[in-house]
Parts: sequence; structure tokens; C-alpha cells
Amino acid sequence: MTQRALIYTEATPSWYDATRAREIMDAYNSGAGSGQPADPFVACSVVPAGTGSYRDFSYIAPDLPEYTADNCVACMECVQNCPDSAIWGKVLPPETVEKTLKGFPDANDQAKVKSQLVQTTKFWKTYDKKKSKGGDAPGGAWFGIFVDPTKCKGCGECVTACGSHNALSMIKKTPVNLPDYFTLWDFYKQAPTTPEAYINPKLKVDIMLRDAANQYVGGAGSCMGCGETSVLRQFLAMTHAKVGNKYGIVANTGCNTVYGSTYPYNPYRAPWVNSLFENAATVAMGIRSHWDQLGRQDHQIWVIGGDGSMLDIGFQALSRMLTSGMNIKVLVLDTQVYSNTGGQASTATFIGQDAKMSVHGTHVQGKWEARKEIANIAVMHPRVFVAQTVGPMISHFYKSIEQALEFNGPALINVYTTCQPEHQVADDKSCERATLAVESRAFPVFIHDPDAGPTLASRISLQGNPSIRRDWNIRKSASGEEKPFDFIEFARGEGRFQKHFNALGEPSEVLKASQKDRLANWRLLQELAGIQNDDWNLEIEKNA
Repeated sequence: MTQRALIYTEATPSWYDATRAREIMDAYNSGAGSGQPADPFVACSVVPAGTGSYRDFSYIAPDLPEYTADNCVACMECVQNCPDSAIWGKVLPPETVEKTLKGFPDANDQAKVKSQLVQTTKFWKTYDKKKSKGGDAPGGAWFGIFVDPTKCKGCGECVTACGSHNALSMIKKTPVNLPDYFTLWDFYKQAPTTPEAYINPKLKVDIMLRDAANQYVGGAGSCMGCGETSVLRQFLAMTHAKVGNKYGIVANTGCNTVYGSTYPYNPYRAPWVNSLFENAATVAMGIRSHWDQLGRQDHQIWVIGGDGSMLDIGFQALSRMLTSGMNIKVLVLDTQVYSNTGGQASTATFIGQDAKMSVHGTHVQGKWEARKEIANIAVMHPRVFVAQTVGPMISHFYKSIEQALEFNGPALINVYTTCQPEHQVADDKSCERATLAVESRAFPVFIHDPDAGPTLASRISLQGNPSIRRDWNIRKSASGEEKPFDFIEFARGEGRFQKHFNALGEPSEVLKASQKDRLANWRLLQELAGIQNDDWNLEIEKNA
């Protein structure tokens, strides 16, 4: 089920009954089943926008993140990487804090709120310094992180993203501490939005300080720590920042359409429609044509799909769309597996990966075909903006989305998105595994801007990858020992490759072949980008 057709984005249907819609949400939240009477929306296979905001996970998730304000530096990494729109930051001047606290007469509640606020260098000391120099700069402001207990699933992704700052830690949810979270969240909702004066347009990470950035409101039926949903939140936030409400989404059937339309909950505030597994790109072409006929050239249309729908059954439709030259943007959620249907291998699956239909056994050790590189293929289409990126590399990711939206023509963004169940990693490791995929050359990042120059070397940038002139990034241990972090080292951290390591931790020949495939792909990108590989040159000299 999906939202109403995209052409009605600026109108509310005359038959919309907000009271009835709220009754349905309340009924489902209180345990009502499928016996609910049909409403006009479900009769039209429609789920109203943003209804995921009514969904309550507070009675399900066993853990919650606890915030230690004194350790916080306002980096906003936790907010960026949360898969469920459950954790948010806010900047408030002192007078605003005091005014909002008047709505909380209980002294204990006021103390809890104040313990959630901190004077960071970023928002207090820096702005105090600017104000002391005169001008219109505002003074220092409090910063706080707030958790929505109705949206948090307890995955712990925010703790991993926080890293060495140690401003967040997971604690058990109890009848004693849960009311405190609701009090703090009430303060967040009652407090005014972060003043624009504190949002630095040069710091893309701060885009999430705006309330309008919450285009994916949570309440989705996705797995705990889902790597896809973090990326969806980020790309929607940047899209709204660039074009406001003038955008819509066509989604290929997959995880994103299932957890995005678990009736009656829709996490998207943007209008979206779902067609068949393979033809979202062609549906988008029809919508783009109609919008252009209506004079809506300033509206953006996004196509979303996984690697299965985009690289396999929907590849022909995607290629046709890219060749058309139409102003359509594509977001590929690359998990290297058909996550929605039980983890079958796709053409994006790595060599040796243990997946359904390519099970690791005695004679066949996982998938044996080489991975299809959709971003590389897209570059070879005429005048297509292409970026391969990961959500945790926030600057690179937002730059990719921003430039794609500014580009007048087709654009494809391929994003590595961890699927914890199929990659067999912990629920709190999505952002960490995506970052390691880049470091290990499993998933190099790059940007191809067809208008940047006359040659591929002038159009392709590998900026963002570590050790850009080397085969592998070299890590130095505490003892000073240097060791490359290659694809095999990456594979050690994921269960989908565990059968390729013997009792001594030695990799199989198949996994070594997979590593060669990853290195060959990296060297190809270096060659296309005009980057001299120092290790490759040394190898050639030795063999001469």
C-alpha cells in the first residue's frame, strides 16, 4: 500500500477524515487486530503520510540510550546514524530554556532536563566569542540530545556512532526510568526549534537540527539497526533542504516498501508510490513527463530500490531511464543480497558470500560469480551523474546527494547499506561496517560528474577513500606493526564469510579470489580517475 498518486502532493483529499485516521492509529497502538473497519485510505490502497509518527515501540524495545551530556561535543553523529528517527539534537539559548521549563513545574523534571543540556565549544564558547566581538551574532546556547522512547528500538547504533566521545551508552528500560524519557521528550517537543543562527550551512551534519529534516518520521517495521533506513533519513533530509516539499518517490518492491507501508504506518512525509519489483525507473519516467507537462520542472523525482531490483530484474528499465537524459534521481540501497525475500544472492553479491541460492557447501563455497558494479556501469551511460557512497561518511554522502539534485539530468547514487541479518553482524554495527567496507576496498567511494571535464580522469574523484595511491590502507598497531586492512580482514567481521576461515583463521582460496576481485575493481577505479598506484608500479618493476 502506498500514498496517493504523486500529482496530488499539494492537495488534501476532500474525503480525508483526520479524526477517523487518528482513531485507526490509536486502535492499532492499543492492540487492535485486522478486525478494524476499512477506511477510505485503505480502500484506495493508500497509507496517509507520516502516520508512522503515531507508532509506539516503547513497550517493545528492551534497551534505551542514556545520554551523558558532559561528554557530548555536539558532533550529531548519533542523530545522523539513527535508523528510526528516534534521537534528535536541539540548540537553545538560555532564555528559551528557562521559558520552556516553566511548563514543567515539578523540580525533579526541571533537574532532569537541565542534566540533558551541555555547554559545548561548538554552540556555547564559539558563539560567546563571536558575540563578544560585536555584531549581530547570538550568544552561547545550550545543546542537548533527546530520545523519543516511542520510536527507539534499542539497537544501539547511536552508541557505536558516538564512538570515543562516550556520550551515549545503552541501559535497560525499566518502569522507573521510562517516564523520565517521556518527560525529556516532552521538553524537546515543547521547546522552540533550533534558531537558524546556530545552523552553519557549511556543516552538513547540522542539517538534522531543523525540524523539517525529519522527512522520515520513524515507526517503520524495519529491523533493529537497519542500515537502509539511516540512509533514507539522510537523503530525504538533504532533498528537503534543497527543494522543500517539491519532490516525490517511486519505490521498487523490496524491504523499503515493506517496512515503509506496514498498515497503518507510513514513515514518509513525502509522497511515494510503489509499482512492481522491476519497473520503478519507467514509472518515474512517466511521472517526470507528466510533471514537466504541468510546468513542474522544479520538482524532483527519486527512484529507490535495492541491488536486486536495480541490478537484476530491473536493470533494463534502469539503463533505459539513465539513457533517456530525463531529470530523474536514483538511490540504490546496495546490501549485496535480496534481503526482503530471505537473503538470496543477487548480482551485487561478493564472490564467496554465503547466501540463499548460493549456499556455502562442500563443493560450492558460496557465490562464485563476480559482483556487478552498478556505479561503474552507470558511468558508461551518456551524461549521468554517478556517486558511490556510504551514509556514515556524512560529508561525502551529503555532497553526493546535493550535487545529484543540482545536476540537470539523470543521476544514480549507489549506497552500501548493511543488512544485519543477512550479513550476520550485530544490530549496532551498520555504520561501522559501512565505513570498513570503504576502507577495505569492498566498496570504494567515488563521484563522477559528467560536466567536470572532457576526460574520465577529470570527471571521477576518489576523494574520501583512504590511501588513495595504494592497493590497501595500512593500519599501524599500538606496537607500531603495520598491516594492510584488506578485503579478507573485512570479511572476518561478517558471518556471511565465516565458513571461509579454518580453525587457524586462514582464508580459503575462494575468499582469496574474492579479494583479488576487489583489488581489481579498485585498480580499475584508480586507472579511470587517473590516480597512479604506487604499489602496482612496484609490483610491475619486480616482475620486469
